[in-house]
Amino acid sequence: MNAPLPTPTLQAVAAADLAALPLIEKWVSFASVSRDSNLPIIEWTQALLESYGLACSLTYDDSGKKANLWATLPAADGETKVGGLVLSGHTDVVPVDGQPWNTDPFAAQVLGDKLYGRGVTDMKSFGATALMMVPELLKRKLKRPVHLAFSYDEEVGCIGVRRLIADMLAQGYQPAGCIVGEPTGMQVVIAHKGKHAYKTSVRGFEAHSSLTPQGVNAVEIACEFVANLKTMHRQLADQGPFDPVYDVPHTTIHTGVIAGGTALNIIPRDCDITWEIRHHHMNSPDDLFAQAKAFGESLLPAMQAVAADTGISHKLNSVLPGFATDAGSEIAQLCFRCADVDPASGAGKVSFGTEAALFHQAGVPTIVCGPGHIAQAHQPNEWVTLAQLAWCERFMRRLADEICIA
Repeated sequence: MNAPLPTPTLQAVAAADLAALPLIEKWVSFASVSRDSNLPIIEWTQALLESYGLACSLTYDDSGKKANLWATLPAADGETKVGGLVLSGHTDVVPVDGQPWNTDPFAAQVLGDKLYGRGVTDMKSFGATALMMVPELLKRKLKRPVHLAFSYDEEVGCIGVRRLIADMLAQGYQPAGCIVGEPTGMQVVIAHKGKHAYKTSVRGFEAHSSLTPQGVNAVEIACEFVANLKTMHRQLADQGPFDPVYDVPHTTIHTGVIAGGTALNIIPRDCDITWEIRHHHMNSPDDLFAQAKAFGESLLPAMQAVAADTGISHKLNSVLPGFATDAGSEIAQLCFRCADVDPASGAGKVSFGTEAALFHQAGVPTIVCGPGHIAQAHQPNEWVTLAQLAWCERFMRRLADEICIA
């Protein structure tokens, strides 16, 4: 992404100045960690929206313990399905286990010029601020409908939103644009990288560790494979291709988990590697995977000369597509105006994935824009500045000026 732009001129921000703060505090109080049910936060939000006279639609996971929420604020002419905007965010957060927090992570607390709590950046502040705007949007009357989309399990692979979008399309909704409120420092993000995640499994041949020539060490083979992945990454970092607008301007390859072996005196039979490619539009993840696979195949003759049933296999675990929205598009220009950033220098691209790619893939032009910075996400003592929250509120009020009749 471009260098951060200065926060628009705002008066000194105090907690009392933030209309959305009580709703942010309420949302943070729900410990909606991805491994657990998100129904408490969804059902509370459903009750709030229904108190405004809005109908909510829930789509559940197979267990029935998690749900997405879709709610529509109708246009003044009664239109509910054609045109308008989606304001989108996820309700799940990452765990706090083992993290050295100085405050209760599920009790949002203002200290100085920052608000602390799990999810204040990623990304409950945006969702709560959108909720804060509902009464005003209804009072001022909308030119076109506005949809609220709150999902489950974004943090474990953008799982829930896939069902939400499928339901949206099945019911005939045709939004003209979508704003996903992931933390961008309130810059307007028009693109992010795609991600392919793989599991590579090495099958070796066990033997006593004193007889190493008679075995095939799966851990050592896996380490050779990982070392080649690192070589590929270094080549991308050194030679590109580069897109300088991205915060990390080149495609990256990363190994996250490696597991194998049973005891020191046993040549390990199995080893698994979990790794990923995060790619921009100038690299093909399929080509990079083929390169990695070919290296693995080059190791097979030596392995199978010792034991014929040894080998290396690969599984594609998940795919999150990248996305790119034209900076000149209607949704991008609307967000530039509402965020008060210069389109010439304020259009960003990020390396982390979001649900924006899936809305975009479904034919809804999408932008990512929300308070806070990804560097504060997933950390102990997660925080967002009060100035960022005020900027988000100002963004929402400018949006209301654009999309409301009164």
